[in-house]
Amino acid sequence: MFCKIVNRRNFMFNNNFCAGHRSYSSIVSVIKRANIGEETEVKGWVKSLRVQKEHIFADVSDGSCAKKLQIVIPKHLKAEGLTYGSSVRILGKLSKSPRGQLELTAENVDVLGDCVVLDGYPFNPRTAHPPDYIRQYLHLRSRTNYISAILRIRNAVTKHIHSYFENQNYLLIHTPILTSNDCEGAGEVFKVLPDNKDTIKAMMQQDKQADNVYFGSKTFLTVSGQLHLEAMCRGLGNVYTLGPTFRAENSKSRLHLSEFYMLEAELAFCDSLEKLQSSIEGLIKYIFIETRNSNEDDLYLIDKEKNKPPSWLEKKFVTMTYREAKDILFKKGLADSDDGINKEQELALVEHCNGIPVFVIRWPKEQKSFYMKECDDNKMVEALDLLAPITGEIVGGSLREDNYKKLKLKLPSEALNWYLELRKFGNIPTGGFGLGLERLLQVLCNVSNIKDTLPFPRWPHNCEM
Repeated sequence: MFCKIVNRRNFMFNNNFCAGHRSYSSIVSVIKRANIGEETEVKGWVKSLRVQKEHIFADVSDGSCAKKLQIVIPKHLKAEGLTYGSSVRILGKLSKSPRGQLELTAENVDVLGDCVVLDGYPFNPRTAHPPDYIRQYLHLRSRTNYISAILRIRNAVTKHIHSYFENQNYLLIHTPILTSNDCEGAGEVFKVLPDNKDTIKAMMQQDKQADNVYFGSKTFLTVSGQLHLEAMCRGLGNVYTLGPTFRAENSKSRLHLSEFYMLEAELAFCDSLEKLQSSIEGLIKYIFIETRNSNEDDLYLIDKEKNKPPSWLEKKFVTMTYREAKDILFKKGLADSDDGINKEQELALVEHCNGIPVFVIRWPKEQKSFYMKECDDNKMVEALDLLAPITGEIVGGSLREDNYKKLKLKLPSEALNWYLELRKFGNIPTGGFGLGLERLLQVLCNVSNIKDTLPFPRWPHNCEM
C-alpha cells in the first residue's frame, strides 16, 4: 500500500517515505550538514577498528562518498561480530573530536552482517591492494577505496554528460543493442541466436538458415549506434546516445574490452570538421571541470600524487592533418610505412604536443569507414581522431557522406539501403563522433588498465558473473 504523497519535494528528498520507519542518513549528507549534537543514524561497512582503553574507534563508509565517518563506541556497547568488513547500523549524536574532526558518538550499535576475515575475505584493512589483485574479486571489489572511487566518478561523469547535452538542446536517443548492421564493417561482431533448442527447431521449419532463424536476418550485438542516430538526426536535429556496445576483438590489452559504453552524438547541419572539433573539445573540458568540482576527494583517493587538473584544460587542443602527423613520426623514427597510426605512435604524438590532446584530421579514405565524407581530392576523408594521454585515441568522428551517388558506390551491403535512402528525402549535412566512456575515465582518473573503469569488465576468456 502506497503512502499518500502530500508534498512532491518531501517525497523526492526525504528518506522517511512512510510513517513508522526510522530514516537513516547517508554519510555524504551527514558530512555536508555536520549538525553538531544532532541524533543521527548511519549504516555502512567498517573500514577499520582501533581499540583503546575506554573506547573503540571505527571508520565507517557507506559508499556514498570518499570520506569515512569516525564512530566513537563506548566499550560496553561493543556488539558481537563487530569486525573489519562487517556491516553495521549506528545510532548516536554528532560531535567534534579534539582535533576538530566530525564524529558520531554511538548510543546503539547493531551488526547487520558479519565478516569473518579469516574465512576467505580477500582484503585487509589499511592495505593498498594492487589493481590486478583486486580484479580477481569482481563481486567484492566495490568494497575497496580504489574501485569505489572510480565508480563514483563514473556515476558523476554520466550525469555531467547528460547535463552537457541537455544544455546544448540535444535529444537523448536509445539506440538498439540488437542490430542487423555492422556499422564499422570490421566483422568484430557478436552474433545473436536463441539458446533454446525447441525454439530453433520450430523456427527452422520456416527458415532453413540457422543464422536467420529468429529475426529473419543475421543479428548482432551493436558495435555502434551511429547509423541509427543518423536516421533520427534527419528528423529531430541534434541527438546523442550513451549505451553499451560490443566488439569481438581477440585482445586482452589494457585498452580493450568486449563490452563497453559509448557516447555518440550526431550534429545536424554540420558541414565542417571545425564545428565537430569545437563540440568535442567543449564536451571533454566540461566533463573534466565539472567532475573535478564534484569528485575531488575521489580523484585524490585514486591517485594522491597526480591529482592535479591537467594543464590542457586552459589550452586549445592541437590540430594536425594525418600527413602532418605521419611526417612527425617519420622524423622521430617511429614510422616506416603509411599503414595508419598505431597506439605507440598515437601516444608519441600526444607527447610531442606536450601532453595536450591532439586532433588528427583528414585521413586516407582506405583507412576509414564507408560512411565518411570524401575530401575534394577524393583520396582523403573528412575524419578525425582525438588522441589523449594514457589511452591514445579517445574519440573518433567524421562528417558523413551526403552525396547519394558516392555513398551508393561505397555501401557495403544491400541491407543498408535504408541508410542510403536517408540521402534521398530532405537530406542534410551531418557530422558525428563516438567517445569511449571507459577510455575517458582512464584519462580523467589516471588509470592505466581499462578493466578498472567499470563494475564488471568483459574480455576474451573472461565473463564472470
